[in-house]
Amino acid sequence: MKTILNIIWLILSGFWLFLGYLFAGLLLCITIIGIPFGIASFRIGVYALWPFGYSAVERRDAGAPSCVGNILWLLLAGWWLALTHIFTGLVLCLTIIGIPFGIANFKLVPVSLMPLGREIVRSDQPFAQQRW
Repeated sequence: MKTILNIIWLILSGFWLFLGYLFAGLLLCITIIGIPFGIASFRIGVYALWPFGYSAVERRDAGAPSCVGNILWLLLAGWWLALTHIFTGLVLCLTIIGIPFGIANFKLVPVSLMPLGREIVRSDQPFAQQRW
């Protein structure tokens, strides 16, 4: 079922959201300071390309640098990527078939706002990669 949902997602919105994250990542990688943000953008872009069956969990070892980085991310790219997810989610929720895909877009909003200090893991193993 996850594969079918991911294929429909890819056609309806996943590919375009992936291109948005790819564009943001490329812009952020222009400077040396922006490379960690670009890598985060690429990581979330892959998650936005194929979201069903995966989940974003917070890393317990993420500290103050990820908090400061998230604030910078929010100012540089996070707000317009989150607006893209909100707009796409609202449009998809206009039809009954699109409601699960709209909800998936809304699930991506917190990750697009604050990506640093999070890890993308399989949904059947949400705690497998957490470090205690």
